[in-house]
Amino acid sequence: MNKDVFAWKPHHGGISVANLDESIQWYQDYLGFELEKKLYVEQIPAQIAFIKRGDFRIELFELPHAHPLPNDRRMPNLDVLTHGHKHLCFAVRDAKQAFAELHAKQADIVFEKIIDGTPMGFLRDNTGNLIELIEFPELWNDEGRI
Repeated sequence: MNKDVFAWKPHHGGISVANLDESIQWYQDYLGFELEKKLYVEQIPAQIAFIKRGDFRIELFELPHAHPLPNDRRMPNLDVLTHGHKHLCFAVRDAKQAFAELHAKQADIVFEKIIDGTPMGFLRDNTGNLIELIEFPELWNDEGRI
C-alpha cells in the first residue's frame, strides 16, 4: 500500500444551518472565524459559505426545506445514541478562560467539565449544532501558534 496516497491534512467540516448569514455572524462573533467565500451550489441546491480560522474551514449549508435539529441531537450524552457525525472539537490553551469569554457573550453553553483530568465543555451554535472545546495547550509551539 502506498501510504502517501492517504497522506492528508484537515480541510473542513460541513454543518447544516437554519440561516446562513446569522450562522456566519455567530461563528465570527463567538469563535473568531472569517468568511472565506459564499456561493450557491445548484446540485444540492443550497446556499453555502466557507468560513475559516487558521488552516481549518467549516462549510455551512442553508437549504430552504431542511429539517430542524431534533432536541436529542442538541445534547452530547443523547446525541451519541444516534449514529452519525457528533460534533466539531477545537483545542484551546485554557478551557476555563475560553468558556468565561463565551459566557460573557451569552453563548449557549451545554456544560463544562473536567474529564480524566482534562478541562472541556460543549456549546451550541445558533442552530443548535454541538461544538466541543478541550484544553490541550501542548498543541501550541513556543511562539504561541498551533
